[in-house]
Amino acid sequence: QLQLVESGGGLVQPGGSLRLSCATSGFTLDYQAIGWFRQAPGKERERVSCISSSDGSTYYADSVKGRFTISRDNAKNTVHLQMNSLKPEDAAVYYCAARPHYCSGYGRPYEYDYWGQGTQVTVSS
Repeated sequence: QLQLVESGGGLVQPGGSLRLSCATSGFTLDYQAIGWFRQAPGKERERVSCISSSDGSTYYADSVKGRFTISRDNAKNTVHLQMNSLKPEDAAVYYCAARPHYCSGYGRPYEYDYWGQGTQVTVSS
């Protein structure tokens, strides 16, 4: 059974950092790309970053470039999202999701097959 479990969310002050983790089971990261999405109240779910399986290529939304870094540990079947210089507008529920192989050209939620339950990120002073 394929599963994704997010962790690492919480409350942080503006300018602070959080590291989200997506622990996967039931499949190998050698063949699955992982995307990080977020959804704030009243807004659509948007992709913020992803990492492809075969070549490790990455994507970042313009809103997070230079502040967020995605990485993967294939041995632990885990993908991380390091979030620095957090802003109030980064507050949302963050989800990780999986799709086969590549993700750079796949930004729509329906293009991902498996999802985690989400982790809340709150940025507030």
